[in-house]
Amino acid sequence: MFENKKEQDEMSKVLEKWTKDSTNMKSAFIKLRNNLLEKENVILSFKSRPGVSYSFRATVGNQGEGGRPLFVMADIIDDDPESRWLSVCFYGDMITDPDEEGDIVPGGLLGEDGHCFDLYDYDESMISYILTRIDEAHASMSAPK
Repeated sequence: MFENKKEQDEMSKVLEKWTKDSTNMKSAFIKLRNNLLEKENVILSFKSRPGVSYSFRATVGNQGEGGRPLFVMADIIDDDPESRWLSVCFYGDMITDPDEEGDIVPGGLLGEDGHCFDLYDYDESMISYILTRIDEAHASMSAPK
């Protein structure tokens, strides 16, 4: 759930105005978003930087001190609004990547090592692969400390 109604409304407006989508990235993003909406104890946020990216972030509630600020960040890259793409990133130690589909990004996720999956075209198998990584990261963050 969103804690900030303004951010939720902002995301809705971005999706509503996203009409040119030759690569079907909007549908891919909606699949990822819907998966996160179904998860237990998840807090969502949305940060807009038009012309750069729209960042959809999820964390698990009640992380307390020392808890990481998110377990997944799904960015809609907006450098070309008629041909947007997605970059879905995790902390490197929260997921596995058995098929080596992602890219390791040293210091690339809020200053920590990240693991990112870029999606340029709608690909059901890659979306499924990313959803599995979301499940892993959610389970990792939800585990008792």
